[in-house]
Amino acid sequence: MSRSKHNVLVIGAGSIGERHIRCFLATHRADIAVAEVDERLRKTIMDRYGLTEGFRDYRDAIDAKRDCAVIATPAPLHIPMACQLAEAGMSLLIEKPLSVSLDGVEELSEILTARRVVSAVGYVIRASQPLNAMRTAIHQGRFGQPRQIVAVSGQHFPTFRPAYRETYYRSRANGGGAIQDSLTHIINLGEWLVGPIDRLCADAGHQVLDGVEVEDTVHVITRHGPVMGSYSLNQYQAPNENSVTVICENGTARWDGHLNRWRWMTRSGEPWQSEEFGQFERDNLFITQTNAFLDAVEHKGEPLCTLDEGVRTLRANLAILSSVEKGCWETVE
Repeated sequence: MSRSKHNVLVIGAGSIGERHIRCFLATHRADIAVAEVDERLRKTIMDRYGLTEGFRDYRDAIDAKRDCAVIATPAPLHIPMACQLAEAGMSLLIEKPLSVSLDGVEELSEILTARRVVSAVGYVIRASQPLNAMRTAIHQGRFGQPRQIVAVSGQHFPTFRPAYRETYYRSRANGGGAIQDSLTHIINLGEWLVGPIDRLCADAGHQVLDGVEVEDTVHVITRHGPVMGSYSLNQYQAPNENSVTVICENGTARWDGHLNRWRWMTRSGEPWQSEEFGQFERDNLFITQTNAFLDAVEHKGEPLCTLDEGVRTLRANLAILSSVEKGCWETVE
């Protein structure tokens, strides 16, 4: 017997909203409607994916008996929208970052609890197969206790996001800049691997990107309890590379996201050993995230990133921004 599909509303039809539409459809577990204020864009997306239902205002869809919503709008809109949708009994997949402040977060959590609906935050890198394999090995104690984490990331942002000058990215208030747009993924990943950040110190600046004034380069030093960390990211280098190394008492593990593999070394002088996972396809991460979210809605599993974990990363984002502004160490509550 075939199971019924979920009725999913995707709010926002920009690049990330379109990817969610494409990847929800790929699971064959959802019927999709889209809410988009730009009429031309809304029609284009509906025609491209054969959608039959679209709305200019997401509030017009609240009474349309939809059980799930994806919020893919600029970050300042996430929490107000989420509160309204959760109050209507809709489970939520909210794009990262969760917000640009903590305003309304506690209210949202209370509504979600009262309405007993599922929530998740879109830190999609958690869907990476090699990253999950590495995390399992670390958490099983294969290399001893983690003592240091080192993350190095960079890409040529104009190649991958050519319209960045015209989007939310140009404004920190809308969730833009390297800290809230890109580094937040890696901070979330680091906390997932070795635990929450207790305190940090950060430096950031605008070094290269044309047409914007927000930071495109970030360095962060962290303390995750006993684990020392460092995170470095830029958005203008030619190589598209993303690696996270966890140095433990009895071995070192490294995730190479751009190569879709993880490696480990336990004895000095010996070669790296590695586990390869084939060619990297970004849509596969989103499809995995989507299936995990729908499984959670069906009470068959947990989402990849819970609301509480998303809030924790939001607190780290805000501490990084504050540290850059003040030039000092910040405690992450």
